[in-house]
Amino acid sequence: MASISPELLAKYEPVIGLEVHVQLLTKTKIFCACSTRFGDAPNANTCPVCLGLPGTLPVLNKRVVEMASRASLALNCTVHEHSRFARKNYFYPDLPKGYQISQYELPLATGGWVEVEVGGSRKRIGITRLHVEEDAAKNLHEGFAQSATKAYIDYNRCGSPLAEIVSEPDMRTPEQAYAYLTTLRQILLYTGVSDCNMEEGSLRCDANVSVRLRGTEPFGTKVEVKNLNSFRYLQKALEYEIERHIGVIERGGRIPQETRLWNQAEGHTVSMRSKEKAHDYRYFPEPDLLPVHVSAAWREEIRSTLPELPEAKRARFIAQHKITPYDAQVLTATAASAAFFENIVNSGVPAKSAANWMQTDFLRHLKESGKEIESSPVSAPELAKLILLTEEDKITASAAKGVLLKMFETGRSASDIVAAEGLTKISDSSAIEQAAREVIEKNPDNAAKFRSGNEGVFKFFVGQVMRATRGQANPQAVNEILRALLSEQK
Repeated sequence: MASISPELLAKYEPVIGLEVHVQLLTKTKIFCACSTRFGDAPNANTCPVCLGLPGTLPVLNKRVVEMASRASLALNCTVHEHSRFARKNYFYPDLPKGYQISQYELPLATGGWVEVEVGGSRKRIGITRLHVEEDAAKNLHEGFAQSATKAYIDYNRCGSPLAEIVSEPDMRTPEQAYAYLTTLRQILLYTGVSDCNMEEGSLRCDANVSVRLRGTEPFGTKVEVKNLNSFRYLQKALEYEIERHIGVIERGGRIPQETRLWNQAEGHTVSMRSKEKAHDYRYFPEPDLLPVHVSAAWREEIRSTLPELPEAKRARFIAQHKITPYDAQVLTATAASAAFFENIVNSGVPAKSAANWMQTDFLRHLKESGKEIESSPVSAPELAKLILLTEEDKITASAAKGVLLKMFETGRSASDIVAAEGLTKISDSSAIEQAAREVIEKNPDNAAKFRSGNEGVFKFFVGQVMRATRGQANPQAVNEILRALLSEQK
């Protein structure tokens, strides 16, 4: 597909809404006691209830309602006192009952919002509803979908609890959609309601996209894009669809309402099925389940367990610890990294020093070791002790960097490594003077250059003295003593 010119892109306004399915982090399924553990042998975590065998009855998992309410409150939604399950009827092989137990006209929560930041400006994205439903099983095809010779169904996932979060069509660029999904995921992780692992299917996203002439009110024809299993795929698929829509309209064509799949290998969407007419799911109230009742007292009890959320934590870090907005953004990326930072600060380390060490050497070593911060071989108190050694001028910054690497490799403490390798900073002026005299005597040509006004060679002398003292000499003392000695010989 030929790319669209910037002028033509500016002529149209995209309208984007996202439907996000989040698997709630319960140990058992929504209507039975089967495990939700990922990666078990196919069809190992099943029972007559989640397999939809005749005569079975669902029993609602209270923890699902609690987690969904927790997510709703974190997303500024109104959690309703009364909600109700409904049967959504459709016939796919991954739905053993021939219907899905979901919520329809009375969802758990409505009317929320999140704020995103794109290009330095903030935008509020509305959330229409959050409702609870059961997940379907997983279809596995042998060969390509169009020519598969065999199809398999793993029912382990069937009956896992989902929260479906439907946004308002408030996003106007793929970047805003990316920021919305990123912000949503971060909030859900902070609240602990899901692990949001897209590779394991814990977070799945469908996008609704249309375009209209800029400045007009009516929406264009909406197309749903599925198979968006990464943040990058979401943005690329939306960019493609927006250009495709504009191209079709500019050529005098008509956008059909349909569902499309994103083909990452070929970098484009492909038509999956037509949606010219609304699918008749024949919703009706689920007769085997009582209405859900979330009392005001229970709702407030759930609200009281909410952690400090990312935006509030960033604002507090900036105000309390006097760090930059960028530092706060990086350090609050996860609840674990924010807690790690505050543990260092609470050990007596200046906040700016803690932020600098975490964002540079610490995170680099953590990434190279392939570990998450929760399983870091260097704890926050131990990193704090290392930083304090530099703050108290007991070891040099360069020596401290080497010590941190050894801490990652061996698990030993900073004090052990410093003591064993004799890395304590040399502040004895006589020892530094002796090393400086020897360096000057070995380099008479450079000494002559300095005496003749070549200031550039001074760094050479500093480097040689630091090497001679194995990086342990006090840099300020080295500078002062070298200048004095070189001046004496002028």
